[in-house]
Amino acid sequence: MKGPRRRSLVMAMVLLAVVGWLDGVRIVFAGGKIHVGGSCPGEERPSLDEVDYSIYDKLLHRYVEHGLVDYAAWKAHPSDRASLTEFLEHAGCVDLSKSASREAKLAYWINLYNALTLEGILREYPTTSIRNHTSFVFGYNIWKDLLLTVDDEEFSLSDIEHKVLRKMGEPRIHFAIVCASLGCPKLRSEAYVPGALDEQLSDSSRDFFAQTSKFRYESRTKTFRTSRILSWFAKDFGSSTAERLRTIAPYLPDEPARQAARRGEGSFAFLSYDWDLNGR
Repeated sequence: MKGPRRRSLVMAMVLLAVVGWLDGVRIVFAGGKIHVGGSCPGEERPSLDEVDYSIYDKLLHRYVEHGLVDYAAWKAHPSDRASLTEFLEHAGCVDLSKSASREAKLAYWINLYNALTLEGILREYPTTSIRNHTSFVFGYNIWKDLLLTVDDEEFSLSDIEHKVLRKMGEPRIHFAIVCASLGCPKLRSEAYVPGALDEQLSDSSRDFFAQTSKFRYESRTKTFRTSRILSWFAKDFGSSTAERLRTIAPYLPDEPARQAARRGEGSFAFLSYDWDLNGR
């Protein structure tokens, strides 16, 4: 076979290969999303003030200790594994248009973020890092493709963090939402609740800065060595270095650091981030 006929055959084979590849890509994209919830009873849906966290709270008490999660034990108990999914499904059956307190909204979305992250990790476990499941080209990305239905709308982890929580103007969320990594804040062994939210957020913030892997202060140079969370989400803590220092000042572990931060004196440097799984 020579000349134009051969070239035509080669072109046809290339075209078939490309079509097959694109079809495979469509399959990857179509099959890459995981949906949680979506079916709600017909009765009137509650406001965020009325959400019951008792089941989720019991699961956290059972499987979380010192901020670390016993994923192996949790996955080995099918009833508790199912209870987490059922909590998420039930919690999604709310009416977001109903009036609710700011504390109820914050507690709700923080709990949903953390519970949905746990759901995603338990689906993949055993694993060594959430980043094993964050493809940015083709395939499944846990932050974007794990979708929870809330009031008939689907929310990803990225949606909850960036489109909901960060817009609420509460920087302490960054010491409460947990991305299943050692570099993240420690996961509390209790649910966040509206009535105790301020105390819980402050406690989580103090605990975060008490960890030397996340904060160190060098008094000689007035250098605040912090987690990269303070770099990635810098604007959530203030528009300048001085403002950011004043924002974190109440939660710092020693008086010299607190005093310098209150005055807005010093500079930031950022520690390496540990993406290893927060398992035990």
